Amino acid sequence: MFDVLKSMIKEEWRMHSSLFGHSGFALFPVFIFSFTFFVSLVLPVFREIVTDAQIALGIHYLFLLVGAMVGAFGLLGREFMNRRFGQASLIAYSSRVLPVSERFIFANFLGKDILYYFVLYIMPFVSGFALAVKFVPAGNFSASSTILTLLLTLSLSFMIGLSAVFFLSTVYAHSGKISLFCLFAASFLLLHVSGNLNHYTLYSLPSLSFFLSPSENQLLLSGVLILVPSALSLVFLKIDFPQSQRSFSNSFSKLCRYLGTYRYAAFVAKDSLDLKRSEGGLGKIVFSFVLPLLLVWILLSALGRVMPALSTLTLFALVLGVLSSSMYNWLTEYDIFASCAFLPLKVSDMIKSKLNSYLILNLVPLVVLTLLALRKDPSSLIPSLLLFLTISLYMVSVLIYLTGLSPSIYLYNGKTFAFYTFSVMPLLLLNIVLSMFGPYYAFVDLLLLPVALYLLLKGFTKWDRNESRCF
Repeated sequence: MFDVLKSMIKEEWRMHSSLFGHSGFALFPVFIFSFTFFVSLVLPVFREIVTDAQIALGIHYLFLLVGAMVGAFGLLGREFMNRRFGQASLIAYSSRVLPVSERFIFANFLGKDILYYFVLYIMPFVSGFALAVKFVPAGNFSASSTILTLLLTLSLSFMIGLSAVFFLSTVYAHSGKISLFCLFAASFLLLHVSGNLNHYTLYSLPSLSFFLSPSENQLLLSGVLILVPSALSLVFLKIDFPQSQRSFSNSFSKLCRYLGTYRYAAFVAKDSLDLKRSEGGLGKIVFSFVLPLLLVWILLSALGRVMPALSTLTLFALVLGVLSSSMYNWLTEYDIFASCAFLPLKVSDMIKSKLNSYLILNLVPLVVLTLLALRKDPSSLIPSLLLFLTISLYMVSVLIYLTGLSPSIYLYNGKTFAFYTFSVMPLLLLNIVLSMFGPYYAFVDLLLLPVALYLLLKGFTKWDRNESRCF
């Protein structure tokens, strides 16, 4: 019964370890454990500012967001694997040759994701937290039973986010236009009512409510929010898409003409067509960017009522800059430099072209932030835009320096992820603290621009040098 599940788990390990070695991949949960441990050592300082309930709220919604983003990656997974592994076929897409149903394979795939990320993220996080509370006073978090409850409820939060986005992606597979319209309509509605939300609304998340006040009803409701969307996804599963031959007009030449003599016109046109014609199309923008962004805005709107010292718009601009860096992952998932090695190009040329496409895509979050700023606090418009642009540019420059054209791969290397985290986390924490003193502190982030430029130049040189070693 569990043969397919065990095979999928082995496949996942071999696939990742073949990309950057067994030790590099094994160090990833070790880093999560270590990072959580050291951050939790300053828990007494946090407890002077926020309550235990607010700390629990932040942790649970963090894993809800992680689950949603893992589910969103399912939209991109098939194409990513096809590009990276050529004709290699994963078990999840082998239903035609295996004597099992597609629903059975999908159920095992969902179970594999839950187990896989439980070991990779949740268990190291809780273990690091549990070890830290042995050394520092942690109030209500000190009891062993509380740590076990935290392990359960964080898992529930993760699975709620995962199952919800898997269900939405199933709806999108059946009717993309209708689902996109409904999602955008719901987004505008939620944005409209977000200003009326209070902190009690945030605590209604069943997994969080169970952690704060254990009850069978909250546990049952958590199970319903996980099982019902998952069951509906299995019942209405749609894996096989029509294989009819499709043809397209010469959009590439048209796009190149629009861009004129722009140096990277051909590359930007190609990236645009890749995003448009790839599996999921505009859906990946909704599931991988708009939904997490909407959730973040709702959380920050309610959090602003709990902690008035924090500027909702400033924090949103900060988070927006972080999330926008994920768009660089979209742009690089389709290309392998080896396929372009016969052209008179260097790796840095391709990276520069992706950077140009990235800057164009950033117009989307730029417009979103502008509209929200004009609606909520027009006086904070300039500082918020400045904060978003500087953080976004710095984040992508760190990504380019550390991962080149393969951020979706190298960030799962424990060593690389550690460098990435320590390059951005202190900066983000500093920005959160400074935001309490007013929005105009954002002008300090202009100091990041020369740092970002330096990292970009070093990254171009680094990846060109690595290319010369391979050829």
